[in-house]
Amino acid sequence: MSGGEVAGILVAVFWAILVSFLAVALARLAQTLKATTKLVADVTDQAVPLLADASTAVRSAQTQIERVDAIASDVQEVTSNASALSTTVASTFGGPLVKVAAFGYGVRRALGARRDDEVPAKASRRTVIVGRAVSRGRGKRD
Repeated sequence: MSGGEVAGILVAVFWAILVSFLAVALARLAQTLKATTKLVADVTDQAVPLLADASTAVRSAQTQIERVDAIASDVQEVTSNASALSTTVASTFGGPLVKVAAFGYGVRRALGARRDDEVPAKASRRTVIVGRAVSRGRGKRD
């Protein structure tokens, strides 16, 4: 055998080994693609019902938000009505009640002054300071 024939045989063996490695790599790649295809199909089969459930949950949440919004607007309306009612009651009864209280105080004071005129020994002059009476001059402290 000559040197060219040996070189040809070596090149042929090298190409045979190279083709064998490429065939094994392609077979493994085909298995990987099959497994990936199966995995994608399984994920799709599971994802579709999950997406449907998520869509249902979002619709339900939207319905609940609309209900809460309606309740909040009703509460706001009730609050404004209560505020208006409070203002009306205060303006309607507040002034007259203050006047009646002032009148009652005046009547009591006048009657008290009359009694004091009848019994001058008990008369004392008082100054009211933040809810307590302080006597000036003669007399007892009330």
